[in-house]
Amino acid sequence: MWRMPFDAIKSKNSIFHKVDHMNKNASKRVSSAAAQTISAEYAAGLVKSGMWLDYGLGVSQPDVFDKALASRCGELDNVKIRATLSLKPRAVLEADPEGKHFCWLNWHFSGYDRQMHDAGRAYYIPLHLGEVPDYYRRFIAPIDILILKVCPMDADGYFNFSAMNVWHRALVECAKVIIVEVNHSLPHVYGEQNAVHVSEIDYVIEGNSEPPSELKNPPPTEVDRAVASYIVPEIEDGSCLQIGIGGMPNFVCSMLRDSGLKDLGIHTEMLTDGMAELYTAGLVTGIKKTLNPGKVTFTFALGSAALYKTVERNPDMLCCPVDYTNMPHIIMQNDRVVSVNNTTQIDLQGQCASESDGFRHISGTGGQSQFVRGAYASKGGKSFMCLSSTYEKHGERKSRIALTLTPGNIVTTPRSDVMYVVTECGIVNLKGKSVPERAQALISLAHPDFREDLERQAFEHRMVPRGFTF
Repeated sequence: MWRMPFDAIKSKNSIFHKVDHMNKNASKRVSSAAAQTISAEYAAGLVKSGMWLDYGLGVSQPDVFDKALASRCGELDNVKIRATLSLKPRAVLEADPEGKHFCWLNWHFSGYDRQMHDAGRAYYIPLHLGEVPDYYRRFIAPIDILILKVCPMDADGYFNFSAMNVWHRALVECAKVIIVEVNHSLPHVYGEQNAVHVSEIDYVIEGNSEPPSELKNPPPTEVDRAVASYIVPEIEDGSCLQIGIGGMPNFVCSMLRDSGLKDLGIHTEMLTDGMAELYTAGLVTGIKKTLNPGKVTFTFALGSAALYKTVERNPDMLCCPVDYTNMPHIIMQNDRVVSVNNTTQIDLQGQCASESDGFRHISGTGGQSQFVRGAYASKGGKSFMCLSSTYEKHGERKSRIALTLTPGNIVTTPRSDVMYVVTECGIVNLKGKSVPERAQALISLAHPDFREDLERQAFEHRMVPRGFTF
């Protein structure tokens, strides 16, 4: 099974720098006959009870196949579907409100996936996102049927994966049957291993060509502005950015536009609107990057129509497999890596819970902890965990900084990995700090209304000695 070695990937003479091409011997699976064009109904008829299907991530999830499969709901049982970040309602779930026929298993929840989880119809798969290709190759294979939405075939016989590379090549390697659903509205995005050849495919479906779904950022709040104002001064010329999902990290990009910084680079998991705007404004040149200098490196782009227009057939864009973008030993090879991510709760020792609210799963681990580690290991690198100091639940205001995490909450980033923590009340660096120092530093980031109670709790639980200031 072919996998590009990482030293070859970073070489300036490797095929990695010849965008939109692939090693034609990359896959162990090559069909002896040309792919057959079929209807969505015929394709859905291939599914049998007990099968495992894979729908891919985001805008790669199929639409016409999904509707055709939903129409067979009453005929099928125990069909398991892996997917990630669903951007619209999925027909198979809408047709199966009691979850008796289709089981939805998800690597990272969107808002819709979260609703399905709340209804007992979707379930999370724990991961480090950068490891997922290896999960498929080593532990999951084979997949019974893979169905992905792709760009139209090019002159060389390749169907481009668009702005969603992630682990899609690994899926191709591991699937018994491969079906592609062609969509003429998807942006064609240059990258490495970002396509499947017609010789590897069993069936082709003509899709509906709807524009790719968008993910809009909410307008920034005063808290977002305050948090960004603490982070931006810590970023230097030539820094290499990773920005996580969410309005708060994305607003850091907005403030960077007026910062006077130059020659920024991007090596990220998700390419956001904020980063694309930095690129179009001329602040991102990538000339200081060690890996892929001059390129905006990412594994998927998700945002507005303007973002998709920016990445379409843009030679500065490099959409790569997630085991290249997200592995810490790769990330650290760029200098001055800056990682900015959200968290939803942090305890007084620095544990960050970024993906759940008690036992209610809300998003996913993603690549957060991998970028935190990669940024720290980078020469001059920094990682930032940002959060508002308070939130409201059932009409009651609560502190996001707590003595201990809410029961059931998942630790996304361990205390030993956390570097900078930022709220609207300030910024602290936890590296090298003892438990008493951490507790006092984090209490200083809490809303003033909660600090006294946190100080009392920290003393009562032997986290800080009375009378000492660190």
